[in-house]
Amino acid sequence: MHGVELKSVAVGEGAQERAQRGQGTDFTEHGRHSTVAQNVQVVDAVRTCGYAAHDAGDLGAHRRARAGAPARTRRDGLYANPLIRQKAGLPPLDDPDLAGPGLKVMHWADHDYNTTCSTLVKCLGQVKTWSDANPNHVPIPILLELKATDPKMEQLGGPKSPPWDAKQFDRLDTEIRSVFDADDLITPDTIRHRGLTLKESVLRHGWPSLAQARGKFVFLMDNKDAKLQAPYLSGRPNLEGRVLFTDSAPGRADAAFLEENDPTGANTAKIQDWVRKGYLVRTRSDVPFGAARTGDTKQLEAALASGAQIVSTDFPVPGLAARYGSDYVAQLPGGGPARCNPVGAPRSCHTVED
Repeated sequence: MHGVELKSVAVGEGAQERAQRGQGTDFTEHGRHSTVAQNVQVVDAVRTCGYAAHDAGDLGAHRRARAGAPARTRRDGLYANPLIRQKAGLPPLDDPDLAGPGLKVMHWADHDYNTTCSTLVKCLGQVKTWSDANPNHVPIPILLELKATDPKMEQLGGPKSPPWDAKQFDRLDTEIRSVFDADDLITPDTIRHRGLTLKESVLRHGWPSLAQARGKFVFLMDNKDAKLQAPYLSGRPNLEGRVLFTDSAPGRADAAFLEENDPTGANTAKIQDWVRKGYLVRTRSDVPFGAARTGDTKQLEAALASGAQIVSTDFPVPGLAARYGSDYVAQLPGGGPARCNPVGAPRSCHTVED
């Protein structure tokens, strides 16, 4: 099957909740909505494959609960014998999950394949177990980057992943729903209003309130490629019946979730405008390995100032950047699990310690 990069947003200390007033409404035309998109900002602490060197093991034991490494969904048994192991004279992997059914989770199929859980269902099951034990957690966004095998590796004899077509997208939705009940999820159908597009619903009526969204998950497609997205949107311009929110653009009918991975320069104001209008926005505080090597926090500072509700990092805890020669870490000021959003939080917003 295809590659899915699973970037679970961290929970607990990793969940950076920021009350944001701007999500879910266009202030120039509508009243303010106290929605979760206005009220929550989190840090995505999961790029656990390879370079980031995060700990493995049970999610509940982590300082930040996370679903696993960047993941790709693959055909049964297709990825059990990575090309790099073949070239090194090593045997196939002995993980039985790789030979079994279901979408597979890895960074790169043939040369960066180690993950803390090798199937999407198992990864999500770990998150679900943690959630059930901590039912009052802030809503958890999970980014799924849908990938294919590397053509260069294919030419060298590695496996070739099938295309992401309607059948595979249906399977993706089905696997997610096999782990989470409908009440566990915030989906496009959750927020779309009768007679309105998804975009219109978000801008006019906003997202569920933080109180309504606690204990829930929202799945986000971390791919901008219109060709890749097309089968997922086919016959469903507003993502009717789907689980994931697509990485969209302002003006599109499916626009609810937007990405701008560079929060610096003019993009800071652009993200702030999106947030105030009501979009759910993801940005990045660092791009490997620049900040880790230099300790430079300019992009981190811009990301936090932008008001983006999701800030992705490879370095969510102290010590991860030490191997690259710096003490860089991406955390909220004060190191707490949440704060009121600097862009959209109402004056009444305040941080409550657990």
